[in-house]
Amino acid sequence: MSRTDEFNEFRERMNRKILDADNKAITRFFGVDSLTYREGALDVRTKEMLGLVSSLVLRCDDCIAYHIIKCREQGVPDREFFDIFSVALTVGGSIVIPHLRRAVALLEEHPERSD
Repeated sequence: MSRTDEFNEFRERMNRKILDADNKAITRFFGVDSLTYREGALDVRTKEMLGLVSSLVLRCDDCIAYHIIKCREQGVPDREFFDIFSVALTVGGSIVIPHLRRAVALLEEHPERSD
């Protein structure tokens, strides 16, 4: 099982448990998160790239992995990922570098498509 498969399986399993608790505040927050990344004034691709920058700056490896996967699904090529990484590094500073390393390692598991 790949790192991505493990991540997705764990995320889905834990999200089900969390949402099955039927806590109104948690359920509503999850709903707001889902709504945020839908098409709006900004397209989904742009929103995922913004999510990736924010996740790198906030140093959340789970969020970084999620947004890399979503960005790749939106067709973001490597050259754009490195622009995203440069924005995050500029905003977040050198503390972002360890997370940047893990992000690049994950990109290797999700090669750029040549459609």
